[in-house]
Amino acid sequence: MDHCKIKKWIHVLSISLFSLSIPFFAMIGYLDHALPDLYREGDSALFSIASRPYLQAESMPAGQSGAPVSVARTNAEVLRLKLFGIFPIKSVTVQQTQTVMLAPCGTPFGIKMVTDGVLVVGMSNLETQQGSANPAKDAGLEIGDVLCSLDGQPVQSNEDVSRIISDCGGRQVECVYRRDGVTHTTWLTPMQSLAGSAYRIGIWVRDSTAGIGTLTYCDFSQGTFAGLGHGVCDVDTGELMPLMSGEIVGVTINEIVKGQAGTPGELRGVFHEENRIGTLTANRDTGVFGDLLLDSANPYLLPMAFRQQVQEGAAQILTTIDGNTPQLFDITIEKISFAQDTPTKNMIIRITDPDLLAQTGGIVQGMSGSPILQNGMLVGAVTHVFVNDPTKGYGIFAENMYFDAAS
Repeated sequence: MDHCKIKKWIHVLSISLFSLSIPFFAMIGYLDHALPDLYREGDSALFSIASRPYLQAESMPAGQSGAPVSVARTNAEVLRLKLFGIFPIKSVTVQQTQTVMLAPCGTPFGIKMVTDGVLVVGMSNLETQQGSANPAKDAGLEIGDVLCSLDGQPVQSNEDVSRIISDCGGRQVECVYRRDGVTHTTWLTPMQSLAGSAYRIGIWVRDSTAGIGTLTYCDFSQGTFAGLGHGVCDVDTGELMPLMSGEIVGVTINEIVKGQAGTPGELRGVFHEENRIGTLTANRDTGVFGDLLLDSANPYLLPMAFRQQVQEGAAQILTTIDGNTPQLFDITIEKISFAQDTPTKNMIIRITDPDLLAQTGGIVQGMSGSPILQNGMLVGAVTHVFVNDPTKGYGIFAENMYFDAAS
């Protein structure tokens, strides 16, 4: 073989090797992003990464360069994950945690929540003698902001806003508000609309909400509960509602609106105001949490699964679609994601139970929070339905709910 042919084959081989390396390094990059930096395991568990035999872990001294430093080292081990046991991906911390025993619920509840401040859900211009104007927008307010006080007075309701603005007589007032958790101050000048004599600032606000959800678990050792698997958000803005106070009460499900592709279904029921289950203490991205007002002498307890113990395959959900008695229905966990930037979308689940499909069409509104059980453990909760395919939806790891509530 002459020199030119050798050079040609070397060139072709180099291109081929480069082309093959692209997906390989892309996989390493994906795993670096998708795998969390922190794993927890029970006091009797062995560290593993479910359904990933191509990953291996080796011990890494905690002080070595590259080891995570943001997590307390108490009862923790730092491991280096490698692809096929050869190619380093990332270092992770595995923290020994006592096995958590929780009571899975699946019971429906009615939630009643009063916001901390009032949420700006809309803006509308005022027609005034000076022309079209919007004092709130001119002052820098935006939809999704939370009004904390006006003219030095705290606001907790729509009525507070109307009263303070009406009483100002058109003078400039101080406005304190929160945006993305940060408090700001601005000044605005209410104006009179041609449609009436009252002073206005051109916003619509919301101060409370109510709805139906499902209780995920009760921790009777702590006297606490968790539900929904996602936060309570405003229907107009999509923003998390800031909690001032609230409670959950018993509900009897008496109607099902069956889900169809493009149209989410819904559970409807009757609130039992006298049957108070608990008081709300937090409304977070991972669910609603609070203190129980009920007691149980012999609760049915299951160990909480850690994320690496959840497996693709058969599972069940515990949910209520008639009355107030939960039932088990078959599902399949089709995909698991460890990505930390989607704390409420850790699993894709598919309803396979023929009875549940016949009655609801799959996942419907009101089932959020329904516990997901697998291999004798509480592994997570239902969070969202796929609007175009109600037989499928997302689930959250139980671990995410439990440790977020404790933080």
